[in-house]
Amino acid sequence: MSALTRLADTIEARKSADPDSSWTAKLLAKGPEKCAEKFGEEAIEAIIEAAKGDRDRLTSEAADVLYHLLVMLAARDLTLADIEAELTRREGVSGIAEKTARKG
Repeated sequence: MSALTRLADTIEARKSADPDSSWTAKLLAKGPEKCAEKFGEEAIEAIIEAAKGDRDRLTSEAADVLYHLLVMLAARDLTLADIEAELTRREGVSGIAEKTARKG
């Protein structure tokens, strides 16, 4: 089991935790919109570090982005397995073809 899978499992378990004892539970208790806002903030911080070229800071911010992405997904009852299934569905399809298919 990967660290990402273990993190996703921990986030899922925190859905029922006391918000006073868990940062994840506190975020989830604030609702999906707040979880999305936090994800956006972390994504912007990662973008800034990528532009600066600070590898260590980008690594840290990227970890924050992945954590907040998983929290945002959990807030909408999506799992890492759901995202993996979508990535599997897209395997072998060029990015150009996939984007064209979305436009319908």
